[in-house]
Formats: sequence, C-alpha cells, structure tokens
Amino acid sequence: MKALSTEKAPAAIGPYSQAIEANGFVYASGQLPIDPATGAFPEGGIKEQTRQSLLNAQAILRSAGLELSDVVKTTVLLADIADFAAMNEVYAEFFAAPYPARSAFAVKALPKGALVEIEMVAAR
Repeated sequence: MKALSTEKAPAAIGPYSQAIEANGFVYASGQLPIDPATGAFPEGGIKEQTRQSLLNAQAILRSAGLELSDVVKTTVLLADIADFAAMNEVYAEFFAAPYPARSAFAVKALPKGALVEIEMVAAR
C-alpha cells in the first residue's frame, strides 16, 4: 500500500490520505470542491462545485500517472438530490464512453457545507 499526495488538490482535513495505491488500483478519497489555491469553494452553485471536485480528483490521479479515462468507479455524494441533473451535466464533460460505474446519492450533509463530494477508483 502506498499513500499518494499532491499540492494540486486540497490537503486531507482529517486522518486519511488523498489517495492510496494498492494492487494496481488507486483509491482517491472523496474530494470536496475546495480550490487548493484559495482554500475556498468556487463561487456559484452545484455546477461550479462539481467541476472543482472533479478537477481535484483529476489532479490526484495525474500525480499517480493516471487520467480520468483510467477511472473504473465513482461515487458522488450530493447535499440535495435535486442537484443531480446539474451535477450530471458537468460530470459528463469529464468522462467519455465507456463511462465508469457510478453511484450517486444524497446525504444529510457534507463537510464544510459542500454541495458535492466525489470519490474515485482508477485502475492501472
């Protein structure tokens, strides 16, 4: 098991790694929409936050020499399921067929009041 880390994504805000590589897979922790340059959420709503979460996850994968095309599974956590269509619109800009498997569901709340959090599993 190898911990992965990059300054191009927000640092972990708890006792966890940005990502772990094990047995040919990279497991990226859920990414909040925190801009690593400012430490804040981007202005706007669910679309801007989805884009930032995906950019953060992409930066972590790239630090491991992987791309979004290597992603086999994502999990999307939404603070409000009513944001599903808008999130999906931005999500579709980042992935091409064959799309990764995905789960998406609403949760009661996300850290720091985020609207979305996205985690990924990529394969070498």
